[in-house]
Amino acid sequence: MGLLVYVDDIILADNDPSTCQSFKEYLNQCFRIKDLGQLKYFLGIETAHGPKGLFLCQRKYALEIVEECGLLGGKPVASPIEENHKLAHASGDFFNDPTQYRRLIGRLIYLTVTQPELSYAVHVLSQFMQTPRIDHFQAARRVLRYIKGSLGFGILLRADSNLNVYAYCDSDWGACLLTHRSL
Repeated sequence: MGLLVYVDDIILADNDPSTCQSFKEYLNQCFRIKDLGQLKYFLGIETAHGPKGLFLCQRKYALEIVEECGLLGGKPVASPIEENHKLAHASGDFFNDPTQYRRLIGRLIYLTVTQPELSYAVHVLSQFMQTPRIDHFQAARRVLRYIKGSLGFGILLRADSNLNVYAYCDSDWGACLLTHRSL
């Protein structure tokens, strides 16, 4: 049986539904609980159960971020960050509200839970949280335009597998323009 507790929210999972039911009855004897049924939404992550497995996405959360930044009408882009970006050499004006930038990057970090393709762009942008420049904020807005075009993206945990992790990496050997190290 799997049990996940976050403050006052609980996810309970087991291959045997009767085991889950017995445990819920026990919990209800000890505490007053409210059974919300099959998991659909937890901590900003939407779940959809199907014959292929469990699909996780953060569509609502992502849409909220895009809307908050006023980009609902923005044109989607094909990639989260420009190829051969020069963000490390940005020398324009400083962004007037570093707290807003930090909050946006923090929200993007959480979004990488179900959209790992954002990881590189968010990694690069998080390097400028101390003193972001306008160019960095514009690059973060580009990530949001990418997200707008990928709202249904997520992760499928296949029912027919042993949950093997497949990872692909496009190495960026020497990509840091300041130190010539890999990021």
